[in-house]
Amino acid sequence: MITKSNVAEKNAARQVAELMVAAARTAPKGCGIDRLELLIVEGEAKDKLAMEMRAICDDKKIDFFGRDAGNVDNSHLVVLFGTRKGPIDCPNCGYCGYENCAGNRANDGFCAFNTGDLGIAIGSAVSIAANHRIDNRVLFSAGKAALNLGYFSEHVKIAYGVPLSVSGKSPYFDRG
Repeated sequence: MITKSNVAEKNAARQVAELMVAAARTAPKGCGIDRLELLIVEGEAKDKLAMEMRAICDDKKIDFFGRDAGNVDNSHLVVLFGTRKGPIDCPNCGYCGYENCAGNRANDGFCAFNTGDLGIAIGSAVSIAANHRIDNRVLFSAGKAALNLGYFSEHVKIAYGVPLSVSGKSPYFDRG
């Protein structure tokens, strides 16, 4: 059997994406409460993501959404990371800007632990990609587009995307 490099490269990106999801899931979380939602999008779903990023670029006049959409086009897939809202009832915190978790709930606030846990999970995941020499980039724009498209449950309000590429030159370098 002969496997052409383009097939092997796409398969490698998929395998690493699955390892990234595992790394994100097992990353430490405040009080052990896991509010993450993790997705891998490829094919038509990835194309829709890039189209939504371009629509945001055109509608809101935010150029980097269009640039990032080109990065998604040049990637095998995108791993999406989101966090559901909800205080974790950590006493004497107030990092959310409210006195306590009851104040956070009353004002529909964002728990600092949720966003911190999301960042730790993404860091853990991209380290897996780096360890396997898979080019990647954390994109706010891809997460925002995924939220617009309803890829996550309705409780996810913060998301990021990490496209993965295996090529002779990273599409995420010299992104002018």
